[in-house]
Amino acid sequence: MKNIALIIAGGVGARMHQDIPKQFINVKDKPVIMYTLEAFQKHPNIDAIEVVCLDGWHDILRAYSKQFEITKLENIVSGGETGLQSIRNGLNDIAQRYTSNDDIVLIHDAIRPMVSQDIISDNIRVCREYGNAITVIPCTAVMLKTTDSVTSNDQIPRDNLKITQTPQTFFLSDILKAHKEAIKKGINDSIASCSLYVELGKKLYLSIGSEKNIKLTTSEDMEIFSALLETARPDWMRK
Repeated sequence: MKNIALIIAGGVGARMHQDIPKQFINVKDKPVIMYTLEAFQKHPNIDAIEVVCLDGWHDILRAYSKQFEITKLENIVSGGETGLQSIRNGLNDIAQRYTSNDDIVLIHDAIRPMVSQDIISDNIRVCREYGNAITVIPCTAVMLKTTDSVTSNDQIPRDNLKITQTPQTFFLSDILKAHKEAIKKGINDSIASCSLYVELGKKLYLSIGSEKNIKLTTSEDMEIFSALLETARPDWMRK
């Protein structure tokens, strides 16, 4: 009964306008991905870490992992042409080492470095109790509906809306079956594991997220992350 973190670090980060992938940008003398890996490294219930990484960056990632003592890192595999294919590559590699029906996998974006110990713990709890766990936060904004991207005269009630984050956690055997089913049905463009489950008609169970669990997509996000590091730091970030 193992809990395996699958970290997706296959993006090139074009919207950052940087020469290196955003997950390898240094913030406070540490690459973004190392903050992410440290969160899972320090969680007592995480048994192993797998990373899906861009080609050409595997050795760099291994060197950083040695420097920052990420001892739970078991393997690094290359990404696919899409995020869904990258996840599939990681899952298939994990399945070669873990075969128990009780093993679960926490799929997480490398560029969400502020994931907390509480978020990881609740993902494990919810998944083991209900079968899967999708990290979410409430929708607090007014949601407008538009058909032309310019005007709107309608809104979507926000009370029943949730904003998804990662981790998204599943029993390994279940998510592997879901991917096989998706291939048979020609579902190849799901943007996340949760949307894949929805397209397959499967029920999802919600787990607690946090506004601080931001995804670093733009340079402004990087500024927010840097500012958050300057505030009171959670226990898992302290040396």
